[in-house]
Amino acid sequence: MAESAVVAGFSEGVPCWVDAQLPDVEAGKRFYGELFGWTFPEESDASGWAELDGEPVAGLTAKRDGRMPTVWTVYFATPDAVALARRITEAGGRIITAPAEVGASGELGMEALATDPEGAVFGLWQPGTHPGFGRRHERRTFCWAELYARDTATVDRFYGALFRDALFGPGATPDFGRVPVSGVFPAEMPPHFVVHFGVEDCEEALGTVNRLGGRVQVTPFDTSYGRVAVVTDNQGASFAVLER
Repeated sequence: MAESAVVAGFSEGVPCWVDAQLPDVEAGKRFYGELFGWTFPEESDASGWAELDGEPVAGLTAKRDGRMPTVWTVYFATPDAVALARRITEAGGRIITAPAEVGASGELGMEALATDPEGAVFGLWQPGTHPGFGRRHERRTFCWAELYARDTATVDRFYGALFRDALFGPGATPDFGRVPVSGVFPAEMPPHFVVHFGVEDCEEALGTVNRLGGRVQVTPFDTSYGRVAVVTDNQGASFAVLER
């Protein structure tokens, strides 16, 4: 990526944050702390945000409902979450949780969860005092989000209309893409996003994942953006490691 790893702000449609909803946040801190060298400042205890060299890189949050899946979610930046939520429904998507303020007084920002027309879940983030990633596009940080879809033409129209500037505008350097779900996963797998974190050595990262109690879902394969393997952590949340 041509963009600097240290990010001041994000235009609409750019992935600006990721978080994992986990049954046990403390276990998640131990797993990702050892895998990626993330640290967790004392003031992040309630939300469990992770830092790399003092900059925020991801969030670990407690599942509020045991029926919810244990997942990593990618959030797309927006200056107006309410307006974007309306455009999502007009384009054939669905709002799971309506835009709501985050933080004791709503100062951190506003978030929402939505699905595309095929049911793949993603988040919206309207920044307040928390703009999103402090570091990305480097090892041990967010590098890519891949949408595994059933009907690529449908999702191309949906995301192309919502996030045209971020995907196709002047100087755009998209860091999310899409492929048919059957290209990597069993055909019956529901459409979904997979968050990718950069690593120096894919095979070495898989060894660490296994040692920490995670498992390998998809062994390493080559893509246009690097060498990828899909894994789960020790609580079942799927993500990918990406060796460029």
